[in-house]
Amino acid sequence: MAHVVSIVYRPEDTGRPQGHYARVPADRVTLAERKGIVGDRKGGSGDRQLNVMLAETVAELGAEGFKAEPGELGEQIVVAGLPPDTLTTGIRLRLGAAVIEVGIPRTGCARFEMIQGKSRHQAKGRLGVLARVVTGGEVAVGDPVEPVTGT
Repeated sequence: MAHVVSIVYRPEDTGRPQGHYARVPADRVTLAERKGIVGDRKGGSGDRQLNVMLAETVAELGAEGFKAEPGELGEQIVVAGLPPDTLTTGIRLRLGAAVIEVGIPRTGCARFEMIQGKSRHQAKGRLGVLARVVTGGEVAVGDPVEPVTGT
């Protein structure tokens, strides 16, 4: 069964360190509708509320020499067991008590390249997706992840 593998976020009181993303792990978070992770400095309106990746892709990138511990790829939520084509624009997923809607693919940026020491083009199409929260609620590591039908 598909499930949440890891959750990380950037606490509101953190700066922007050099050489790595400011992410802390969490066993459980609350997702706020139209915001993202409660207490996450990166949360906000629009379509860039969450960065979601597949665990299988994170492992693949790690095997290629990318830094791939939780949060090192810039992701916030990692899920395992979903077919890759599930993360397509417009698909809604239930994670624990929350529902997210998949937006556009993540492309990486100059900061990603600086932190990784690799070109974002080496990870093209594999950095997960940006998503928005459509129904808030608690999400915990180990929670099931499933497509929402009838939306």
